Amino acid sequence: MKRDTTISICKGIAIILMVIAHAEAPGWLCKFIFEFHMPLFFITAGYFFSLKYLNDEATFVKKRIKGLYVPFVKWSVFFLIIHNWMFDIGILNEVYGNETGGVTHPYTWHQIQQNLWNIVTAMGGYDQFLCGAFWFFRGLFVASILYLILYKIVDASLSRITRYPRITRIPRIPSLTPYLVCLIMLLLCGWKTSEGLKVVTLVQGGYRDMMGCFFFGCGFIFRQFVDQYKTMMTRYYASVWLTVLFGIIVYFFSAYLTANMNWRSTYTQFLSLPIPALLGFLMIFNISRWIDRREGVVKRFLAYTGDHTLNIFIFHIVSYKVVSLIKIWYYDLDIRQIGCHMVIHDFSQQDQFWILYTIAGVGIPLLFTWLSEQGKKRLREYRASIAAQAQ
Repeated sequence: MKRDTTISICKGIAIILMVIAHAEAPGWLCKFIFEFHMPLFFITAGYFFSLKYLNDEATFVKKRIKGLYVPFVKWSVFFLIIHNWMFDIGILNEVYGNETGGVTHPYTWHQIQQNLWNIVTAMGGYDQFLCGAFWFFRGLFVASILYLILYKIVDASLSRITRYPRITRIPRIPSLTPYLVCLIMLLLCGWKTSEGLKVVTLVQGGYRDMMGCFFFGCGFIFRQFVDQYKTMMTRYYASVWLTVLFGIIVYFFSAYLTANMNWRSTYTQFLSLPIPALLGFLMIFNISRWIDRREGVVKRFLAYTGDHTLNIFIFHIVSYKVVSLIKIWYYDLDIRQIGCHMVIHDFSQQDQFWILYTIAGVGIPLLFTWLSEQGKKRLREYRASIAAQAQ
């Protein structure tokens, strides 16, 4: 039976869009991408949430720890260890930094220890200039576990309500639970942004984590109706025109009601996010379905990319440095501009270097992933041949 790679392709497209946006592509394109690309990751994660975990919470938490917390700690500590060394070899410096002029500095021994504590205890403390996308690990970790907890609470509350004698004629509606969870998260995020509140126990105040929980729930809800949605989209022209319409609406929001999952989002930005984020997901989902139905190199590449988004999240910023060296040579820039975060800002809105940055940000991590897999495969084959000879 042919594997349905639609969601893998969705994730593949989303991670490429993330790399494009981080590469300082033209402003209109970045705004368009930011409307939905990070919510898409939360939605695709929620798509695979299973109700079996309501009675097996330990397994779910263990999977989250193994898939998100452990990689986060491992690579955050790695980049923490090499942070000062990056200054020694010139990859980082105290002259060039982000677009707002902010720069990073070598860590003192005390700062190294404090960052280590933050990494382990709060999933914070990561190197902002080398690990700028690492907030997603914490966001998805918190959002998924929070969703499980809220789902259990709301579902249990609905069960108790339907047992009251005066309303025994009202049937229990299990399908209402995910909608209530999403509604609760939206209301909490609205309260939080309208009053400028912070969850002090979460790095960056919790907005990304809470909105992530909402989108995670949207993914779970979408899974319940995905077959009906696919049936509705079987008519080619309906699918094409709806996808185009979704894209136009997302572009409208990006041009006039700009929003993204920025941790400092205002109440207006919060209100502007859900619609383009959800429609952007449906747009990418439709495109992914078309690609999935057609065998070829594009499908294989995007599915492979979607199955290995972790390595791109971790290494795309470091991979940008290769292109930064080329740009420095091309424009005869100060060599210290290699320390710019995430890419060299000079001429970024006039030239096409964002394309090279994208190729490097996606291609280099995937290349090393593929080489690693091939090496492990050959090692297994070698061990198997040795074992066979021994017998």
